Amino acid sequence: QVQLVESGGGLVQPGGSLRLSCAASGRYLNISNMAWYRQAPGKERDLVGVITSDTRPYYAHSVKGRFTLSRENTKNTAYLQMNSLQPEDTAVYSCNAQISRYPGDTMRTYWGQGTQVTVSS
Repeated sequence: QVQLVESGGGLVQPGGSLRLSCAASGRYLNISNMAWYRQAPGKERDLVGVITSDTRPYYAHSVKGRFTLSRENTKNTAYLQMNSLQPEDTAVYSCNAQISRYPGDTMRTYWGQGTQVTVSS
C-alpha cells in the first residue's frame, strides 16, 4: 500500500502565498519524479511542475518565477511554494509520484486526493 497526502491548501488573497506539501507513506521502495498538477472547475488538469529524484525542478510557463518546487528525499515529501498568487491560480492541486514497491517492481503512478487552493479578495 502506498499513499500520497497533500496539505497546505486554503483561501488566500491575491498576492499572497501558500506552501503545499505532498507526503508519501505506506509500503514502498523508491520514489522517482514527484509532480504537482492543478485543475480548475471546467478545465483540464494541467501540470504545474515536476521535481526529479535529484531535485531538478521543471515548471509550467504559467508559474515560472512565482512557484518553487522542492523536496526532502529523507522524508519523501515534495513541496510547492506558491507566491504572488492570483485568482487564475484557483484550483485543486494534486500531487503525483512515480513509486516502486519492491525490487523488480515497475514504477507506478500514484495520486493524492488533492488540496483546494482558492485565491480571492
